Amino acid sequence: MTIRRGAGFLANDPLEYPRRYSHPRDREVAAFISAALAYGRVASIRNSLETLFALMGSSPARFVADFDPRRDGARLAGFKHRFNTGRDIACLCWLLRGMLEEAGSLEGFFRAGDDPGSPDIGPGLAAFCRRALALDVSPLYGRPDLPVEAGVRYFFPSPQGGSACKRLCMFLRWVCRPDDGLDLGLWTGVAPSRLVVPLDTHTARISRLLGLSRRKGPGWKMALEVTESLRRLDPTDPVRYDFALAHLGISEGCTGRRGEWCVACPVAGMCSVDYRE
Repeated sequence: MTIRRGAGFLANDPLEYPRRYSHPRDREVAAFISAALAYGRVASIRNSLETLFALMGSSPARFVADFDPRRDGARLAGFKHRFNTGRDIACLCWLLRGMLEEAGSLEGFFRAGDDPGSPDIGPGLAAFCRRALALDVSPLYGRPDLPVEAGVRYFFPSPQGGSACKRLCMFLRWVCRPDDGLDLGLWTGVAPSRLVVPLDTHTARISRLLGLSRRKGPGWKMALEVTESLRRLDPTDPVRYDFALAHLGISEGCTGRRGEWCVACPVAGMCSVDYRE
């Protein structure tokens, strides 16, 4: 499968935003925030990220490292992305600050709970979410533990609950895979062979069309199944195909039904065109 790297493809992808920064620390923080808000319509995601990064100034990493809940929380008060509010973003920034203070980088924080001997990043991802949500949030909530209803929890779904963890897996793809003009190649301590495909609506649909999975529910089990199918093509880098799969739907318009987009589709010969959602 050929990945096209045209500007139009990256413009439809939140990966555009971390690539605006040159320093690795800014890219790492911007990548996490961009992935966290990558839900909903493309236009809505872009509008929210444009607004948020404008508020953060020239260095997202410095904004997070110096984040003051009272001062900077007020700046974020009017922000809203679908059901996440400025308070949720303030809490996210506070948690990211805590990770940086504890481990020096988001990679360091992730690796502290990861088992490099595990065949995939599922256990490490579960530990990352658990440890992130256990950080002291007293300056935001007046209590050290995070309330059950806190909206920031949406940014840290765990595979232990069955979630596909699409946005976290996408973040890990961005930072763990080598810099190929798309992904960023920021982390060196998590092998790309252990990554799990970021399973969204588009990837799940197209994976079923191509026979990469027979599951209908786009949860963690389906993400593992699709990844295992892709691992047969490239055991060392199975998620290298994710951008191409996702953008068959995002940029090429595939809906899972026969249409004009099928004529130029690079995988039309392998596709189950009789599939209906």
